[in-house]
Amino acid sequence: MNTSNNGEEAIDILQQLGLKEYEARCFVGLARLDTGTAKKLSEITEVPRTRVYDAIRVLEAQGLVEVQHSSPQRFRAVPLDEATETLRDQYEERVGRLQSALDAVDIVGDDEESPTQEIWAMSGRDAIENRTNRLIGAAKEEVVLVVADETLLTDDLTETLNGVDDDIDLVIGALSEPLREELESAVPRATTFVSGLEWLQDRDVPADETGIGRLLLIDRSTILVSSIIPDNKAEQAIFGEGFGNGLVVIARRLMAQGLIPARDPQ
Repeated sequence: MNTSNNGEEAIDILQQLGLKEYEARCFVGLARLDTGTAKKLSEITEVPRTRVYDAIRVLEAQGLVEVQHSSPQRFRAVPLDEATETLRDQYEERVGRLQSALDAVDIVGDDEESPTQEIWAMSGRDAIENRTNRLIGAAKEEVVLVVADETLLTDDLTETLNGVDDDIDLVIGALSEPLREELESAVPRATTFVSGLEWLQDRDVPADETGIGRLLLIDRSTILVSSIIPDNKAEQAIFGEGFGNGLVVIARRLMAQGLIPARDPQ
């Protein structure tokens, strides 16, 4: 990735974090300079000179830029480690306010009777990992996880698995012996196994076909199954819960070989 692409990516991320385009462009421009004037910034960022001053005022108020009141005024970005920490604090503060606001929103009741079976679809690796971690954290009796894609064995997932209470059965499957050994090392308390589900290990499947990412079964009542899109490695999942859920029944039978023998369904 060249410098231009890096700069545009940084601008895009800063906008996602709440800066407006000119503010993001000015900050990235200053990150490339020791110090700069409005004229210099305008030249390297293509931000109109009159708008540079507006952007700098916002960036200064947010603690991202320092101003030298000389003639002409000179500007510089704060050290990048300080800037990223400041942005992180602001982002987390906004997320905290968002959570408080959403918690206070009135809930509109549903007069319809809840269905016996519920299956929902969701997308996005971060969202699916967060759901995975939440389900594991809520387990009461048993966690069964099959990791079909080694990139899904993240530090956050490992931490969550290691946090499972000792009185909860923890069983983790992998598609290969090396991955099983990695799991055994990362989560020592877990019972690990190499999955015998042939459809997960089929070497004849074309490389451009969607593959299974993870299978999670919680307390024999909740199931999450994800797939990995080969083109962009995006993850999609379906999630179901309820003892009467047909998806859960199928999963219990398919994953039975990975469960603790004494508790396997007949």
